Amino acid sequence: MNNSLSIHSFAEYAEKFTTLLIDYSPKLISALIILVVGLYAIRITNRLVRKIMVKREFDPTLSKFLADSLLWALRVLLFVSFISKLGIETSSFVAILGAAGLAIGLSLQGSLSNFAGGMLIILFKPFRVGDTIEAQGAIGTVLEIQIFVTKLINGNNQTIFVPNGILSNGVIINYSMQGNRRADLVFSLSYDTNIKTAKDIVIKVMQEHPKVLKNPTPTVSVKSLTDSAIILAINPWAKNADFGMMASDILENCKEAFDAAGIVTQPYVRESSKE
Repeated sequence: MNNSLSIHSFAEYAEKFTTLLIDYSPKLISALIILVVGLYAIRITNRLVRKIMVKREFDPTLSKFLADSLLWALRVLLFVSFISKLGIETSSFVAILGAAGLAIGLSLQGSLSNFAGGMLIILFKPFRVGDTIEAQGAIGTVLEIQIFVTKLINGNNQTIFVPNGILSNGVIINYSMQGNRRADLVFSLSYDTNIKTAKDIVIKVMQEHPKVLKNPTPTVSVKSLTDSAIILAINPWAKNADFGMMASDILENCKEAFDAAGIVTQPYVRESSKE
């Protein structure tokens, strides 16, 4: 008796499921068609937009951000269309998404600040990919400007991630924006030194170096007179790409020239570090 009842119930459920599946199949098939065609159309549209921005010579970081934003916006619209075609009430779904978005926003305030900072950096361009910058105690070349962080690489080949929120609100020194850069070098010389002779030696060293620019004119001057030494300030200019090697060469060549002239150099101690 129980077995026959179970078989009868199962047959009823199977019949209802079959009827429901037949009635619902047109919606399901049309929704799947919309999903497949939509995904393909989004991919084609994204590629086309990227090609147009490349041809129009858009900033690479801005192009990537706009293309990614468009991609996700189209995906959200496609998802809403998909569930709407399935017969799911979209108004309640949108309300749920809004509530979830508010909760997520409150819990991710720091990330939203970084997102806003990334937008400001992309729009106002205080630096670009490839620039050498100093910010938040870090110095490096910009590898990538992402939505939440900016990726730098320093002279030790270490990758540094700086959050865009504090980066956009802090002081940024861009060493690459002007094309040329001045080196601020110093030498500490004995008081027995003839200042004019020392300055002539430094000027000759800078004039003979091929990477030192003639314009702006390199300069040498007395920075200060301490209790035990004469401090010379040496300021040659070079292109950004040549700056590091040029500064090193000038220090080395000046030391060799001072030694050859019998000028005694001393360790340089910053005045602020003295007691």
